[in-house]
Parts: sequence; C-alpha cells; structure tokens
Amino acid sequence: MKAVLCKAFGGPETLVVEEVPSPPIGRKDVRIAVHAAGLNFPDTLIIQGKYQFKPPFPFSPGLEVAGVVEAVGPEVTLVAPGQRVMATTGHGGFAEEAVATEEKVYPIPDRMSFEEAAGFPITYGTTYHALVDRAQMKPGEWLLVHGAGGGVGLNAVELGRLMGAKVIATAGSPSKLALAKEYGADYLIDYSKEKIRDRVKEITGGNGADVIYDPVGGDVFDESMRCIAWNGRLLVIGFASGRIPEVPANLVLLKGCQIVGVFWGSFAARDPDANRHNFQTLLGWFDEGRLKPYVSGHYRLEEVPQAMNALLARKVSGKAVIKVR
Repeated sequence: MKAVLCKAFGGPETLVVEEVPSPPIGRKDVRIAVHAAGLNFPDTLIIQGKYQFKPPFPFSPGLEVAGVVEAVGPEVTLVAPGQRVMATTGHGGFAEEAVATEEKVYPIPDRMSFEEAAGFPITYGTTYHALVDRAQMKPGEWLLVHGAGGGVGLNAVELGRLMGAKVIATAGSPSKLALAKEYGADYLIDYSKEKIRDRVKEITGGNGADVIYDPVGGDVFDESMRCIAWNGRLLVIGFASGRIPEVPANLVLLKGCQIVGVFWGSFAARDPDANRHNFQTLLGWFDEGRLKPYVSGHYRLEEVPQAMNALLARKVSGKAVIKVR
C-alpha cells in the first residue's frame, strides 16, 4: 500500500510517499481501507517532534480517517468487514490502509460522505466534549470562540448555536468571519482590527464571556482572561499561535473563573462509553441535518506537504481532507 512517511523530524517538505506493507491487526483492532483522511494541526506537530506522542520512525501522520472496514481482530464486536466507518488512529492515517482499536471506530450514517466523515471525529469530538462535559454550557450563556474559521473553531460556533448559546466569533480575515456568521455566530470580531477584550465587554453589556473556547493561546488567551465573566470557564483547546501562555493567578482569583483543560483524546481513552454516547448525539444531529461539516480543501496523498503548509499559513477554513481513494 502507499503511505506518506515521516523518516526524521522536520517540516512538511521532508515527507515522502512510499510503498509499505499493510499494517497488522491485533485482537481488538480494525483495519480500514482508507477513502479519505482529515488533516489536523497536531499532524504538523507530530512530524516535527513537538507533539505529546512520538511514534518510532518511519511513521505516517494522520489522526483520523474514513473508509470501509477490511478486517477485524477476533475480539472485535462493534463493527464488521464491509461497514462504512470513521476512526481516530493517533497516527498512520495518511495511507491506503490504517488500523484503529475498535473503541475508536464509529459507523457513519448512509448520507455522510467519506470526505465529511474524515474530518468529523477529532474536531466535533473535541468540541462537544469541551462545551458539554468540561464547560457544562447552558442555553443563553455568552460563548466566545477564537479561531472561529478553523476546524475546531467553526465546530464550536455551530455546536454553540445548536445548544442555545449567544455566540461571539473572532478571526483574522473577513472570509473566515463570514463563514462563522453563516454557521451561526451572532457577533463577529476581527482581531486584526479590534481589541478583543473591549469588543466582548461592549457586546455583553460589561458582563464578559461565560464560556471561552480557545484553540489559539498566546495573546488571544491573555485577552480572554480580561474579558471573562464572573464564574466563566476558559477552555484550553490548543496553542495554534505557537506560544503557550502563562495564567496570572491573581486574575483567576479576581474573576472567580476557571481555566479548564480539554484533552479529548485522553477522555476518549479513559471513558470510551461516555465518548461513544457523545458521538451518538453528534451523528444523530448530522443525520437530522442539524450539522454540516465544512470541507474547504481536498488534496491527494502526494499533496500532504502542500496541505500542511496551507494549514500552517492559516489558509484553511473548516477542514482540509486528504483523498486517498
């Protein structure tokens, strides 16, 4: 089979496409004929050795896939060969075949395309877990979403609207703000032209944001700490800006707020039953037409470096997908 390989830590330009053996499966594993794979920011980190996990060389990046089940281990009971599924793999997704443990494999609705499914698990799984399990967000609360035109950010706008929040979206370009508005944002902030803290206080009548969804970190996090409401919850999703911020403890005290970590991958591994329940809700909403995954870019396996560079340059809105078949 063909696979994108990382043979040494480096940038996207160091990746190569080569023929490799089909991956073996264990007793609880599922092997998937990959039709499409989702591109995520951690994919750009894992090839540079900057992610939490460092697979042995050579390895293929790719955290999530969609395709058809080819084979299952003898202890697998949740899916069967021939089923259309999506899955999270940790790595190995940018290949013609990928393996995932059965608890990380989800059958997909008939009306969901492989391209939609490929970009679904990580961003929707993360965002639902963040807003429901971690923030316990309530209808009518103010939700501030940073990076609202990107993968997780756009999902936060969409799910926030669906859950009855009043959504404020921030982004750095008119096109991404327009997309956030299309997906349900009530108010828009262009952080390249406006001060986030001032606009949020103005929009909320001085109250501040009850829930803040932050996949950016850096200066955006600093601004968030100065416009968070009393008893607010600041969700730490990631650090796309490149700077991991430090929290002034006096502000946490004075604001009576919470800084809440969101590590969906660990949650899914520690509590797979709760995670599968979350996905039942999400896939039910998709089947009812209430969720519309947005895919802005399609790339071939040979074009993974270009896709990663587009993501790093913030030229991707919603999700970029690698089409394998």
